[in-house]
Amino acid sequence: MNDDSKPVPRLFTRREALAMTAGLGAAAALGIAPAGVATASAKPVLTRPIPRTGERLAVVGLGTAIVFDIGDDAAQRAERRAVIETLLRGGARLIDTAPSYGAAESVVGDLLADLKVRDKVFVATKVRATSRDRAIAEMQQSQRRLRTEKIDLMQIHNVGFVDRDEIAAQLALLREWKARGVFRYIGVSHSQSQASANGRLIEIMRTEKLDFIQVNYSMAERSVEERLLPAAAETGTAVLVNLPFARARLFRAVRGKPVPAWAAEFDAPTWGQFFLKYILASEAVNAVIPGTDKPEYMVDNLNAGRGRLPDAAQRRKMVEFVDSLG
Repeated sequence: MNDDSKPVPRLFTRREALAMTAGLGAAAALGIAPAGVATASAKPVLTRPIPRTGERLAVVGLGTAIVFDIGDDAAQRAERRAVIETLLRGGARLIDTAPSYGAAESVVGDLLADLKVRDKVFVATKVRATSRDRAIAEMQQSQRRLRTEKIDLMQIHNVGFVDRDEIAAQLALLREWKARGVFRYIGVSHSQSQASANGRLIEIMRTEKLDFIQVNYSMAERSVEERLLPAAAETGTAVLVNLPFARARLFRAVRGKPVPAWAAEFDAPTWGQFFLKYILASEAVNAVIPGTDKPEYMVDNLNAGRGRLPDAAQRRKMVEFVDSLG
């Protein structure tokens, strides 16, 4: 999950989904790590270039909404630290957060400082405030919380219904900070009511020439496929995907069901990989950023970026299967 709205059901069914995984020997033969193990022998995670610069990012990252809003709880911080270590050991580096995610920004900043890995992480955060002074104050607060002067990606948060003149003014401010070297990339995000916001987001991409856009996309919410993803490819805009498991709705839909045998055709032995590989099969997508609070989930997510991806016919079969679940 990667959203700042009210608390939603956690991924409580995913452990069961992983427990149902069969054929770990086959997974090992493919160079895919078992769900609870990070291994140096696993195949590298696929990377894709950021269109504006050619810089490559692994196609799997980490979202922090809800799952990193843990305050000072020592046990939970130790678990999240292990998640970040697993991300980096797996060859990925993107962590996405926001000031509206409660304590998440501060927890990320503390853990990166503790691990001494800030230079290894691509840090993305957001700004929601609309007035110039408030936006500046919010971005400065993000720098303090993340314990860094430089932020790799700053995004204007949930812009689908924001007035276009307001967005243009906010982007002008972000460009000032980018010109000063504070931000490396700028963009916008949206994670609610995606279908009704797609037109506005396409307009923003075409008029503002963004580096990144972040959208809500999953097998349960496919509205971006028709026009938005082609527009991103056309405009050279990198795409990050939030809510790839549809707030755990997809895991609940398959609870108690084995992964179809034909998913082996694209190296997806678990439901998590099944859902993520569907998204990653679109070359317009640069990275998925599921919210992840356990190292074994992080390994499973990373494995979605290894091995084969489904082709167009296989993706249609996947959609038919998921839609049949009701």
